[in-house]
Amino acid sequence: MSIYKRGANWWVHFTSPKGERIRRSARTQNKKQAQEFEDRLKAELWRVEQLGDKPRRTWQEAVVRWLSNTEHKADHNKDIAKLCWLDGFLADLYLDEIDRDVIDHIAEKKRSEASASTANRYLAVIRAILIMARDEWDWIDKAPKIRLYKEPKKRVRWITQDQARTLLSELPTHLADMAEFSLNTGLRQSNVSYLKWDQISLERQLAWIHAEDSKNSKALTVPLNRGAMSVLARRAGINEVYAFTFHDQPLHRTSTKAWTNALNRAGITDFRWHDLRHTWASWHVQKGTSLQELMELGGWSSYQMVLRYAHLAGDHLREVANRLDDTKLSQPANSETEE
Repeated sequence: MSIYKRGANWWVHFTSPKGERIRRSARTQNKKQAQEFEDRLKAELWRVEQLGDKPRRTWQEAVVRWLSNTEHKADHNKDIAKLCWLDGFLADLYLDEIDRDVIDHIAEKKRSEASASTANRYLAVIRAILIMARDEWDWIDKAPKIRLYKEPKKRVRWITQDQARTLLSELPTHLADMAEFSLNTGLRQSNVSYLKWDQISLERQLAWIHAEDSKNSKALTVPLNRGAMSVLARRAGINEVYAFTFHDQPLHRTSTKAWTNALNRAGITDFRWHDLRHTWASWHVQKGTSLQELMELGGWSSYQMVLRYAHLAGDHLREVANRLDDTKLSQPANSETEE
């Protein structure tokens, strides 16, 4: 039977002129409408086969091909999670059916449950797939323009060294070691959580983050200062593979109840684990590290990424400003002027 019911909706099932088996939802509970859908679909496939028309492609076809093309991305699994959520809105649509109304509906739904920046990440995935379908695969002739939400400027939240010492004293040992290492190296949480001993040279006082584990897919060499070396000395011998563990396993999550309780006891508010990296960068700039040096140390992909810390360099720039101290542009305060 070419039309059958599956759940609440009717589905069509037939063989195309090319011998391919076609099985798709008609997205209707009305049998007559399902029959009309099947007739239109058969006509479209005939035009593709006999007249050379461009075949209509579905969103799911595009997702499968896009995931195959982007499986090298560091955040590939995050993309999959986003696409699973988007499947509830786009799974049954052809690419040419995804218009501004559909996009706006998705945007409003995601914005109602998440921040503007989170909603933008979902919209960016849709945009990337549609643009690739248009420009590289020639599956569609045009793609709708996707408007992103305006996002607040990126926050720079950092704490003083006294606050950091208080926080470390309140944390359980396994989190305190990770936090102290982060404050000395600026490494992201995942890079600290899964840092292996074979990525560390205690003799050379260096660590390495492999390209596949780096956010910008570039390998990073991490100089280890005295503070970082001290932490590693305490961790030596605890686990043969990983530098930082809890119950002999890497810590997948650091923003735990223990972290929150330690912040409360330390009297520190609005502070996330990632802000340890902001703190490390802020301390460096205040100590005179140039933004170019900071970019290389932190593994940022562009100079623009470190400009957020530029305003903290005021004390460092005072010496530069004082180079003009011997410039005399005005009369001494007690000098007499000619009448």
